[in-house]
Amino acid sequence: MLAVFTLVGPVWAGKKAPAAPPPLVAEHAHPSGAFRFRTPEGWTVGAVAGRPEAMEAWNGPLGVRFVYQPGESGLDSLHADCMLERLAPPMDMEPRVKYEYEFVGGPVGNARALDSAFAVQYDKGIHGHRSWRQRALTVVGGGHSLCLASYVPAALWKRSPEARAAADAVLASVIMNVRP
Repeated sequence: MLAVFTLVGPVWAGKKAPAAPPPLVAEHAHPSGAFRFRTPEGWTVGAVAGRPEAMEAWNGPLGVRFVYQPGESGLDSLHADCMLERLAPPMDMEPRVKYEYEFVGGPVGNARALDSAFAVQYDKGIHGHRSWRQRALTVVGGGHSLCLASYVPAALWKRSPEARAAADAVLASVIMNVRP
């Protein structure tokens, strides 16, 4: 077992302490059994239409997408794909993204991880918002490859420590069932 939460801490280094995360009361598992995660009460979890490898968890405008691949993919290439897990097709968004940070990584137990965060501007509102702060976290190891993408409206990310804490808590709750 490998908890992904070990990568969440460095993002906050040198910044004001984050809000306390909400209680993560519901546990969910990917159909493959490769990983599980927890969400606060009220989040809706389900499959992504036409993508059996993907699941999403949403609560209003806060979302997290989980994309699983069996086997160990190339970390850099999988992370580049993970950063393209967007809420709309490429033709429906601005071509440029503004990076908060990119390709921050290191070991997580017997796996390797990369983390990037950036702002995306969509042509039309999604859940009532055009500007989003997205985070892509990729973990490869133990026979598995996992992309985690969080979505928070940019305005909510800036003004709500609770929204930031909720999105990061769901990411941090991921447990991969790795092979030694």
